[in-house]
Amino acid sequence: MPDIDIGAHDRAAAFAEGFLLEDPVLRAARARAEEVGILPVSPGAGAVLRFLAASVGARAVVEIGTGTGVSGTWLLRGMRTDGVLTTIDVEAEHLRLARRTYADAGMPPNRGRLITGRALDVLPRLTDGAYDLVFCDADRRENPEYLIQALRLLRPGGVVAFTGALTGGLAADPAARSPEIMATRELATAVRDDSRLTPMLLNSGDGLLVAVLATSSPVG
Repeated sequence: MPDIDIGAHDRAAAFAEGFLLEDPVLRAARARAEEVGILPVSPGAGAVLRFLAASVGARAVVEIGTGTGVSGTWLLRGMRTDGVLTTIDVEAEHLRLARRTYADAGMPPNRGRLITGRALDVLPRLTDGAYDLVFCDADRRENPEYLIQALRLLRPGGVVAFTGALTGGLAADPAARSPEIMATRELATAVRDDSRLTPMLLNSGDGLLVAVLATSSPVG
């Protein structure tokens, strides 16, 4: 394996993160997130989410972890103009702030379906195979369970995405064994080894683990 110039690698990563600049709406939502103690997806990760939504022509998307609407706005901007984002957060105040962000972004109210509640209580009530994309940005310890729900909710050819897959680099440190880190590793293994999925780990933000659900069941 060739030696890697860490300095050059970091500069390249920073350049990629800043390739697409956020507008005042997203910058304001990001500032509100800081005020309430939320860490939203990075601009680079947001751009990936928009790209994914656009690439599958997303009309129906589930987001686990609304925050102040940063990631939701990126997703909505990549979705079809008639698309609906179903976004779930346990904090009603987060949903109120996200609703403000969507309005500031010019999104009609009917494009957002905002649900207050614990994701693992809400997800089982959503329709099987009805969604083009599922994005997870909530309790990392619950990610393996979110994956099970996402695979049920996705249509064939749909995409699932998890943020925080690198956990600040700790996912690669064998000595790091907190519940969050262990759940992150469990998730990565489950996605990588599932024959129904075509996975990719992207070094955007704190890592995006993405996978496409097969359009047909594997043989054998």
